[in-house]
Amino acid sequence: MTQPPPADPIRAVSLTGRHVRLEPLSSEHHDGLVAAAEDGALWRLWYTSVPDPDAMATEIARRLGLQEAGSMAPFTVFSEPEGVIAGMTTYMNVDAVNRRVEIGSTWYARSVQRSGLNTEAKLLLLGHAFETLDCIAVEFRTHFLNQQSRRAIERLGAKLDGILRCHTRAKDGSLRDTCVYSITAAEWPAIQTHLRWLLERPR
Repeated sequence: MTQPPPADPIRAVSLTGRHVRLEPLSSEHHDGLVAAAEDGALWRLWYTSVPDPDAMATEIARRLGLQEAGSMAPFTVFSEPEGVIAGMTTYMNVDAVNRRVEIGSTWYARSVQRSGLNTEAKLLLLGHAFETLDCIAVEFRTHFLNQQSRRAIERLGAKLDGILRCHTRAKDGSLRDTCVYSITAAEWPAIQTHLRWLLERPR
């Protein structure tokens, strides 16, 4: 029986919009990422996994290692038009054979939260996933108690697939229930229209 050819690995590429630019993660981004994390002391939030500034180099190395292994495509997020580093995001839990990815391990400096940056970043990442990588579905996962993250995911139009109870341990050792959301390829055209409307509407 003829075996199908191996799927191409999913890699980080440069994606640019009006409010945001996504660049493949590099160790050269270290200082900018530390400054972004310090904007709001985000690592102190117990239900998130934002790296402590002292551990940023380790986190960059971890993500780049997963990229080499083919399970992650990490990005550095730049706020435009200023060109200032504002955070990190990734394609993760990459299933290249079945063309599924998760958009996750995302965090932003407090000063750019609740702006158009996240909406446009998701528009770019989802567009690349569905239109270039030919994904059949894109997942989002977050802590059950992270209401801000859950509202942001639901605002995109993603649907709740379910809750994985006692799924992992949070950084403080407590057990985490994980909410799993997804957008399918069939839903993408309507979601794309919705995200563009969110970006264009008066604020």
